[in-house]
Amino acid sequence: MADNPFSLEGRVAVVTGGASGIGLASARAFAAAGARVVVLDRGDVAAETLREVGADAFAVQADVSDEASLEAAFDAAHARAGRIDVLVNSAGIAIRRPAVELSVADWEKVVAVNMTGSFLAARIAARHMIEAGIAGSIVSVSSIMGFSGGGLYPNISYQTTKGAIVNMTRALAVEWAPHGIRVNAVAPTYVNTPFIAPLVADPALVARIEAMTPLRRLAEPEEVAAAILFLASPAASMITGHTLPVDGGFLAQ
Repeated sequence: MADNPFSLEGRVAVVTGGASGIGLASARAFAAAGARVVVLDRGDVAAETLREVGADAFAVQADVSDEASLEAAFDAAHARAGRIDVLVNSAGIAIRRPAVELSVADWEKVVAVNMTGSFLAARIAARHMIEAGIAGSIVSVSSIMGFSGGGLYPNISYQTTKGAIVNMTRALAVEWAPHGIRVNAVAPTYVNTPFIAPLVADPALVARIEAMTPLRRLAEPEEVAAAILFLASPAASMITGHTLPVDGGFLAQ
């Protein structure tokens, strides 16, 4: 193992949904660990965001639910950086409606981004790694809702897709282990990001979240990013197929 098992010097990391929230925090953490970071997002990534990530960071634009768009983005990233060692699957959406009121179209939107998008990105990244003989690492973002049906409100499509990521992680870890590719995930609790801005704006909802979390607070994106960095780094070289809760004790109850 390297002198610093948390170092990613010389490695290239692609972070989907990398322009905000957990993705952006992960991009910063990876750059600080020495990686060259590719910020993949569906919109334009501001120059100031890239500067915030690191001097060597660059952006590629893609919709993770669009296979052709994603293939082109990874090809562009590989052409510019020369290799792909790490993928962080952080892109995700939620449409919060009761199951009896959720349209098939809205169900499919969430499935396309959260589940299919994570699969497509992982498959494309793995193909690049296998072709280059790189023993890479893939870390996806699931959720405590991937293990628990509880929550503050009905969110069936989000819960289903985040649960799918847990088992997808196991299956891909077993399939790609002969290539030395490790596949893991994190399962955060409610994280203080723009993704849950409507919740954070309501003191009563924040109080409910804190009350059902043993550590009595929301997570910060940097705390989730630290777990992602660990799983992607040589420090976790014998860990694959697992989903690590970053939940303040929520799932221990």
